[in-house]
Amino acid sequence: MERGIALLSGGIDSPVAIHLMQNRLEIIAAHFHQLPLTDEKELEKVKELVKKLGIRKVYLVPFALVLKELVEKCPHKNYYILSKIMMMKTAEMIAAQEDATYLITGENLAQVSSQTLSNLTSITKNVSLEIFRPVLTYDKQEIIDLAKKIGTYEISKGPEICCLLGPKSPATRSDVEEIRKELENIEVVRLMNESLEKAEVINS
Repeated sequence: MERGIALLSGGIDSPVAIHLMQNRLEIIAAHFHQLPLTDEKELEKVKELVKKLGIRKVYLVPFALVLKELVEKCPHKNYYILSKIMMMKTAEMIAAQEDATYLITGENLAQVSSQTLSNLTSITKNVSLEIFRPVLTYDKQEIIDLAKKIGTYEISKGPEICCLLGPKSPATRSDVEEIRKELENIEVVRLMNESLEKAEVINS
């Protein structure tokens, strides 16, 4: 069976996306955490989701320094777009290590600012691997209903911490080339390598 690297947040959408792909791909999860800006509860939540979903391998990647770099060196309005690209590019490095061919996300069209059609295009065109977005066209209630059915909803519900460093008025439209140029303002490869070197890898 082919492999995919799934970006697993602590939210409702990504566990459902993983569930929908589990019969089609062998899935390895990657969670990008913000310790020490957050506390250990973030990781406990993710570990519980991994167990509930039956995922056998997960990378817990420290990403606070990468996100701080984006805040300091890039236009703040594009924070969510740029941070998602950096997570996906790091997930591509994991994919290379794990002989995986695809990325999987819980992105849902127009649910939040970074997931407008324009911004999803900017994200996709700045990433090399094929991206599966199985809940892309679901409405929120459909996702919640499925999360309850598979037993992840009670674990996932509650405040998300992904907006910790985010702007109050994020961009809802973006230009692919402009985003690419903004990424050139930061040392992408160094930051990703440093984060991966510090990642905790859990096998079950």
